[in-house]
Amino acid sequence: MRKMLIAGNWKMHMTAGETEQFFREFMASLRQPPFQEALGRSRLEVALFPPFTSLYVAAFALEEAPRGFSLGAQTVHWETHGALTGEISPAMVEESGCRYCLVGHSERRHLFGETDEMTNLKVRALLATSLRPVLCVGETLAERERGETFTVVRRQLLKGLESVPAHRLGQDVVVAYEPVWAIGTGKTASDDDAQEVCHFLRSVVGDQLGAEGAESLRVLYGGSVKAENSAGLMARPDIDGALVGGASLKSDSFLAILKESLSALA
Repeated sequence: MRKMLIAGNWKMHMTAGETEQFFREFMASLRQPPFQEALGRSRLEVALFPPFTSLYVAAFALEEAPRGFSLGAQTVHWETHGALTGEISPAMVEESGCRYCLVGHSERRHLFGETDEMTNLKVRALLATSLRPVLCVGETLAERERGETFTVVRRQLLKGLESVPAHRLGQDVVVAYEPVWAIGTGKTASDDDAQEVCHFLRSVVGDQLGAEGAESLRVLYGGSVKAENSAGLMARPDIDGALVGGASLKSDSFLAILKESLSALA
């Protein structure tokens, strides 16, 4: 059985002080049932992706966290070092206490011009360390209206995973489907639509890289995930978790998502 992963992407929010306050509230609740039981039985994994400047505070807070809690970075450069002002290397991310790193997020693609080829370089650079890439794919509203959803996400997926050995997929790679039109808009793909695309992504991996990698690959859904819709999404067979945005910035709303998501495991 694939372990559920609920990830919170804080984007450019949360100062170090705000991060400290978040974890003070969050960790107290996380130690109580039903979260403690789910984490202890390895049914649930929780990951948060703070901004770089808050990672050290988060890492310190997690020293007393229960098993099953991880940190991630929001982006990385594929080079190991160099004259790249403002960039962060995989080794720097790894040393900061992270287990995961987002790659290919739509905001990186559309606001900063990151291409499929750059995304693939990042995936491969991360896999050369102990870090696990979370490869984000998703179509824009215009692409969806033109009926190009499957074409777009297939291209992003296969380009992003190019030259990645099949045996690395299940253990070391996570894929997140985030329709661009649903990110931060309050609009959410229906449970059926999200399941359809997540199933498609898994089938593409199976066709191209083998059934074993496809079956063990975790596929997340992201895009205006909140407590009200998380249980229905998590109950779908090809959705293994969520990549949460704004609702992960407050401990109470993020905990509500965790609680509702756990109901799908009951």
